Amino acid sequence: MRLWTVHPRYLDTKGLLAAWREGLLAQKVLKGETRGYRNHPQLARFKAEVDPVGAIALYLRSLHEEATARGYNFDVGKIEPRDFVGKLRSTRGQLLYEWAHLKSKLWLRDERRHDELKNVEEPDPHLLFEIVEGGVEEWEVVGVKR
Repeated sequence: MRLWTVHPRYLDTKGLLAAWREGLLAQKVLKGETRGYRNHPQLARFKAEVDPVGAIALYLRSLHEEATARGYNFDVGKIEPRDFVGKLRSTRGQLLYEWAHLKSKLWLRDERRHDELKNVEEPDPHLLFEIVEGGVEEWEVVGVKR
């Protein structure tokens, strides 16, 4: 499961589709509707919020907006109808770690997209996140092939 800190505009088609599926799975987990993935490290920052389901719903709405802009038809009805006001904090180290991870994926599966983005040194974050100084988040599983 990868709930990207980077803005969804940077994701290729496979990445956007995967983020949508994984975000919907995360929403089910946070609502207590599944047994699996309850302790997945990617959920830590959502679980830390007062309204984790509202936070993941806002995350998913941003993915839906990006998909719609690209002409895809993601079912907005699958997103929990909750409002979340505020931002989740994430570190610059996490953003840059994910950026390097995404660029390595793009290099392998979408050369054109990789070439479009290779000169971006620091990406914009997903609108849900406020970036603060710091290293890679403690919950991140570094060095594991995904």
